[in-house]
Amino acid sequence: MEKLEKQKCPICGEDTLEMVEDATEIPYFGKVFLFSMTCTSCKYHKADVEPAEQREPCKCTFDIENEKDLNVRIVKSGQATVKIPHMISIEPGPASNGFVTNVEGILKRVKRAIETSKEEAEDPSAKKKAKNMLKKLQKVMWGQEKLKLIIEDPSGNSAIVSEKTKTQKLK
Repeated sequence: MEKLEKQKCPICGEDTLEMVEDATEIPYFGKVFLFSMTCTSCKYHKADVEPAEQREPCKCTFDIENEKDLNVRIVKSGQATVKIPHMISIEPGPASNGFVTNVEGILKRVKRAIETSKEEAEDPSAKKKAKNMLKKLQKVMWGQEKLKLIIEDPSGNSAIVSEKTKTQKLK
């Protein structure tokens, strides 16, 4: 692990930015580099993950069918879009982070996004829709319902690491 401290923050300009780079091997995916920057002054944070080898743009589709599937490893780059059909699409923005997690971690992030939109919604039908999505997510996490998870990545730096994953070239 390589760590650089007291770097100039691109946001606040203070010399309080810590940059960390680490390399790790992910089974069935290969070697990846994990990058992060954190400023102790303004709390700016940016993280990403990059494979050691160049990859083709990809679309990964995974059917969550039981509780065991929640443990499947996911590599998501900062350029990737996470989709759950008929529920949500999380597009990457300029501050989008890359990360390594599992299916359960992705579902928890989706849950937080839906909870936030539910709290901010003024329309009663939008609140009800969000409430129903949260119920469905909970049932999926308990292994009582199935759900399709899709990750589309124009950089090709994302993966759902399972034999059940259907990976194809992104159109």
